[in-house]
Amino acid sequence: MPVVLETAYSNPFSKGKVRDTYDLGDRLLMVTSDRISAFDVVMPTGIPNKGAVLNQLSAFWFGRLGHIIPHHLIELVTDAKQLEPYQSLLGAGADLQPLVARSMIVKKAEPILFECVVRGYLSGSGWAEYRHNGAIAGMPLPPGLVESAELRDPMFTPATKAATGHDENISVDRMASIVGKDLTHTLERASIALYSEARAFARERGIIIADTKFEFGVLDGRVILIDEALTPDSSRFWPADSYAPGGPQPSFDKQYLRDWLVNAGWNKEPPAPELPAEVVAHTAEKYREAFRRITGADLLGV
Repeated sequence: MPVVLETAYSNPFSKGKVRDTYDLGDRLLMVTSDRISAFDVVMPTGIPNKGAVLNQLSAFWFGRLGHIIPHHLIELVTDAKQLEPYQSLLGAGADLQPLVARSMIVKKAEPILFECVVRGYLSGSGWAEYRHNGAIAGMPLPPGLVESAELRDPMFTPATKAATGHDENISVDRMASIVGKDLTHTLERASIALYSEARAFARERGIIIADTKFEFGVLDGRVILIDEALTPDSSRFWPADSYAPGGPQPSFDKQYLRDWLVNAGWNKEPPAPELPAEVVAHTAEKYREAFRRITGADLLGV
């Protein structure tokens, strides 16, 4: 499967850092490219098959966790024939084959513009915030915790969803003041339930899900899970057999890429540097290994 960075079909609905979405009338086609971002900047170099990993792993989790909250997935695209009814919408002469394995047909929902982050371990921006003030998102934590320490209970730490630039971590109270207490409580309860069940499942397969983020929307007055779910892009995946609190952990996600960028001296502002072949290959293998461990299957269409 070739590296897919850009998708150019008719009826574009939106374009994100990684996903391109197209309007199919009463539903959407969500295409996951091989683009990869770090520090909220899209890299100029793609990661082979990354889109297939994210797309199929999300579909796996939607199916496994659907009893907790409804989701937007209608069907995973595993054959170009599934898209033939939409050929005229996507372009009369458009080649549909590149969409196989990396796209899904989803329901239209009104997005709730917050990142619903759940943290089970002290890492990333949560660790940085804790070192600064002993709290995360305004919630105090016990003193003396070390980097990568497991938290007593998973923490819901929302963030604003920025169209450009960096997302901003906010308190639950601030989120409630914007969207209301009832919706905030619904999102917090769903996020923690999704994370908790997924974490237990992944741990049995040798992966610690240190933290993750969810996105939600509203359809017919009901909150549903949208976008992606529990992928190496939206989560920190650590190998359980080498977990050792007190510092950074090896990972099956894009932390390897982030570390390389920092060590390369990049200032985290556009433009990002081209990625060396060995960084691309290593990142691609980490993503595929996460998929294999969690699902117990190989990628479709690859």
